[in-house]
Amino acid sequence: MNTIKKNIPNSITCLNILAGLLSIVCSIKGESPLWGLRGYEWGYIFIGIAAVADFLDGFCARLLHAYSEMGKELDSLCDLVSFGVAPAFAVYACMDANGEEWMKWLALLIPVAGALRLARFNVDTRQTVNFIGLPIPANAIFWIGYTSMVYAGSGLLANPWVFVIAVLLESWLMVSPLRLFSLKFKTWGWKGNEFRWLLIITAAALIFCMGVPGLMWLIIVYVAYGIFDGTRK
Repeated sequence: MNTIKKNIPNSITCLNILAGLLSIVCSIKGESPLWGLRGYEWGYIFIGIAAVADFLDGFCARLLHAYSEMGKELDSLCDLVSFGVAPAFAVYACMDANGEEWMKWLALLIPVAGALRLARFNVDTRQTVNFIGLPIPANAIFWIGYTSMVYAGSGLLANPWVFVIAVLLESWLMVSPLRLFSLKFKTWGWKGNEFRWLLIITAAALIFCMGVPGLMWLIIVYVAYGIFDGTRK
C-alpha cells in the first residue's frame, strides 16, 4: 500500500508529460481540422491539461506525504516537455504557417532557456516561496496567447523583429535574476497577498474580455506586478 501511495503523485506527473506530447502532435497540425477543432487549439488544451496535472501532482504529494527526489526530478523533466518543448512547437508551427522560414527556428531557444531555468530551480534553495526568473508554466501561457493572436491575424506580432524581441526577452526572463511572487497563499487575506489577488482578478478580466489572446497580456502584467512588488521590499 505504501508503494502505491508513494507512486500516485508520480503517476499524475506522467499524465503531465503525456499531455505535453499530445500538445506537440496537435500543434504540428496547425490550422488543420482535428477532432472538431483546429490542431493548434487542441495543442493549447493539452498544455492546459498538463498544467492541471502539474498542480495535482504537487497537491497529492503534500496530501499523501509522498515526497521523493525522483518525483522532483520527474516533475522537472515533464515540465520541460509540456511547458518548454510543447509551446516551442506551437510557436514553430505558427510561424511556419505564416511563411516565416527563418524566424520559426528561433522557437528552439524557448526549451533551451526552459531547461536552464528548471536546472537552476532544482538546486536553488532561495525559490521555496517565490521565484527567481519567470516560471516555465508562465512561459507556456505567454506563447499560447501570443500564437493565438498571430493565428487571429495580428500582423504586428507576426512581424519578424517583434517576434525576435519577444523570443529573446521571454527566454531571458526565464534565466534572469528577476524576483517574482508565486501564487502560494499562506493566508487568504488581502494584506501580504495584494499582488496575488490582483493577478487573479486581472486574469479573470483579461480572459473575459479577450479570450485566449489575453493570456499573453496576463504574463506581461504578472512580470510588471512582480517588478513593482519587488520595489516595495
